[in-house]
Amino acid sequence: MSATSSTLPAFRTLQLSLAGGIARIVLNRPEKANAINLAMWQELRRAMQWLQHTAEARVGILSAAGAHFSAGLDLASFDELQQATRDDCDGRAREKLLAAILDIQDTVTAIERCHKPVIAEVHAACVGGGIDIITACDLRYCSAQAWFCVKEIDVGLVADVGTLQRLPLLIGEGMARELCYSGRRVEGAEAQTIRLVNRCYDDAAALRQGVEEMARCLAAKSPLALRGTKQAITHAREHSIADGLQQVALWNAAMLFSNDLREVQQARSAGRAPRFAD
Repeated sequence: MSATSSTLPAFRTLQLSLAGGIARIVLNRPEKANAINLAMWQELRRAMQWLQHTAEARVGILSAAGAHFSAGLDLASFDELQQATRDDCDGRAREKLLAAILDIQDTVTAIERCHKPVIAEVHAACVGGGIDIITACDLRYCSAQAWFCVKEIDVGLVADVGTLQRLPLLIGEGMARELCYSGRRVEGAEAQTIRLVNRCYDDAAALRQGVEEMARCLAAKSPLALRGTKQAITHAREHSIADGLQQVALWNAAMLFSNDLREVQQARSAGRAPRFAD
């Protein structure tokens, strides 16, 4: 199934498309190297909410238009934040700033919170806030021309939107400290070696083909089982094994005997591929 532009949410900083169960969410400020302003943070959350609540969208691909994936935080956002949190009382101004930071964090956590898998497709530079975004995705792929940099240290900032929390879980604490302390650049091939990405492709065309093949593979799976698997892995990451086993037992106690399970059995008996409802 595909969706026309008139049926999709309208965004200023993102582009959306939907076909064959695959939603493509594109960072779309190419003239600014996809630097992330406050509007893009907010629209990213809205896009993840749309993905979650759109039944025919089974998998999301997060990519970017133009020469770069993302140059990171748009520095003009600092002025916007200062204006938005201004108050005659210093304590109240700090309270407003705290609320604003927590809200921006939530816009990225929305990727992780979305029940459906989200694949990051990184074709070129991915800096600062771009790292925040991709580390919240389920799967990450890049081209050999891509490069990555936790840049906040070089502009006198502590990264506060998720990189310092999620990156160590992906690449280990030692390597994460190296990248976050030094702000050094990691090329695509090294990103695969240190497990920042699942795979590095030769070029952008091969990357797009590989990501779409993976997305089609996932879109053909049981949507219910895929959502349950994402939830179980995310839950287990921050809980004990016993807690994780309890969580997945509760899931299957509720969801095990589904139409999807019966469809798999019927499809095998008939020698055909299963066809799942959204």
